[in-house]
Amino acid sequence: MNIMAGDLSNIVLIGMPGSGKSTVGVILAKLTSRSFVNTDVLIQTKQGRSLQNIVDRHGYLALRAIEEKVLLDLDCRNHVIATGGSAVYCHAAMTRLKSGGIVVFLDVDLQTLEKRVHGYETRGLARRPDQSVTDMFAERYA
Repeated sequence: MNIMAGDLSNIVLIGMPGSGKSTVGVILAKLTSRSFVNTDVLIQTKQGRSLQNIVDRHGYLALRAIEEKVLLDLDCRNHVIATGGSAVYCHAAMTRLKSGGIVVFLDVDLQTLEKRVHGYETRGLARRPDQSVTDMFAERYA
């Protein structure tokens, strides 16, 4: 992929928790002379609390609703954007992200994710309480 630094286009990274969106995002931003935005950090900053606190107090659907609002309100160009793992659940937000740039799916197999994701129960994931990593992977991968 050859993207010129002058292009007014975002590069949006989507993928499962642990797929490397934040890590790859920082490197990609540096290599393409773009600013970097991590929407999980935006959520935590705007809410003044951790993702896990939101899930614990209000449930995973509340976190998804907050994430949707942050994604729909995001107004930037020439950025690399690392989305939360549940961004794909919001059709309107994904449509908006696609209209502002290139969406890249970081495709990581389940075995690798299970090795990378530690503290699954306290990571602040927007998932059903009874949902395992395997279940979440199957649901979101589609």
